[in-house]
Amino acid sequence: MTTQNQAPNSGPNSGPNTDKVWLITGASSGFGRILAELALARGDAVVAAARNPDALADLGERYPQHLMPFALDVTDRHDPAAAVAAIEERFGRLDVLVNNAGFGLIGAVEELEPHEYRPMFETNLFGLIETTRAALPLMRRSGGGRIVNLSSVGGFTGRQGFGLYNASKFAVEGLSEALAEEVAPFGIKVIIVEPGAFCTAFLGRSITAGATRLAAYEPTSGATRDFSAANNGAQPGDPARGMALLMQAILAEAPPLRLPLGRDALARIDRKLAMVAADIAPWRSRSEATAFDGSPS
Repeated sequence: MTTQNQAPNSGPNSGPNTDKVWLITGASSGFGRILAELALARGDAVVAAARNPDALADLGERYPQHLMPFALDVTDRHDPAAAVAAIEERFGRLDVLVNNAGFGLIGAVEELEPHEYRPMFETNLFGLIETTRAALPLMRRSGGGRIVNLSSVGGFTGRQGFGLYNASKFAVEGLSEALAEEVAPFGIKVIIVEPGAFCTAFLGRSITAGATRLAAYEPTSGATRDFSAANNGAQPGDPARGMALLMQAILAEAPPLRLPLGRDALARIDRKLAMVAADIAPWRSRSEATAFDGSPS
């Protein structure tokens, strides 16, 4: 197994004959790891990117011809370009990009400090942007494909104690909506994945809490901190079932732009849609009346 940033063979025709070529960030654990296994089981080629590719050693033993581990830190703007260059050299194309790398942060907006929240934005948003920008030229040359952006139900609806995490994921969703329109002429589809509470490491090692805890916010963000700590490992969502559904969406001819995962995610999204409609309704006519006189209403 190759664990360094180089392919075991070189040239577009030296890799295995595969249906699809994948690049998955954050592939060493959780959703990324499960999705990598599903793709490998299909006979696809997977470039599994992680800060520590040694964590993929067992997958490399099972799929030595199809797995290409790659040491990648999405916050290093040079790493995504290097990964895509290696993919082009070995496989000649890229069909599926999965932007999965990310982590969470709990704390009230007032409690959190820049040194706590800026690294999260570097990974969740800016790393996703740079990886996508690096991949797009090859995907366009490949004649289509899928860009899968792991958001969260927290990318659609905010929650006390998660404001800055919500901000990073809301940004991912806005970017993804615009990107979907930009790349549609090239046959590239974008999927925004919005998981609810799944039994992964998100409430464990993939989340941090702000060091400052203000008494004024105990009833709000403090309650969220306590709930998250108490429910680590007890989330209702089955990661294997969630990724099996995502695989169906990726392979679909007409995939959804948004894919909520879990009853809790669907319930929160439904509540937000109803709240937005209720907010707009009593002000609609006054909003329409802000046009210049004589302008179409």
